[in-house]
Amino acid sequence: MKVLVSYYSDTGNTKKVADAIYDAIKESEKEICLAEEAPDLSDYDLIFCGFPVQSMGLPGKMENFVKGIPEGKNVAFFATHGSLRGGELAITAFFAALGLSKNLKVMGTFGSRGVVKQGIIDALLKKPEHRGWALEAQSAAGHPDAADLEDAKAFAAAMVTKARAK
Repeated sequence: MKVLVSYYSDTGNTKKVADAIYDAIKESEKEICLAEEAPDLSDYDLIFCGFPVQSMGLPGKMENFVKGIPEGKNVAFFATHGSLRGGELAITAFFAALGLSKNLKVMGTFGSRGVVKQGIIDALLKKPEHRGWALEAQSAAGHPDAADLEDAKAFAAAMVTKARAK
């Protein structure tokens, strides 16, 4: 089986998770790269797509990448975000990714907290409608941590197993 771990990372959070996923993939031919540097995707049996949640969705670079994945490919999404796991913003971003994936076989999703740039938090603290999220994002300092990365590895192993069973 041939696996690609592709990602876009703005602060380094998503890269850390991508590296953990890549390290967890065993007994497969595997590659890791930035989404914009990805090789021909038709050769892969499973494609991991990682991104930071931005404005409750995917960054433009990842939207374009996902739209370019050949029909019928197995994909697994992972994202980093400042909200709590299972939070509304992260879930909304996964729905956006799923909306772009109607012709793909989505194996699963994984979200990990990640530190948010202080400038973004400061700007959002000044806006009453975003203050709650900004306060929540402050608690993401130190993430992704060792436990987050272990969870990412478990996700990777589960996705590979699932793709092999298809």
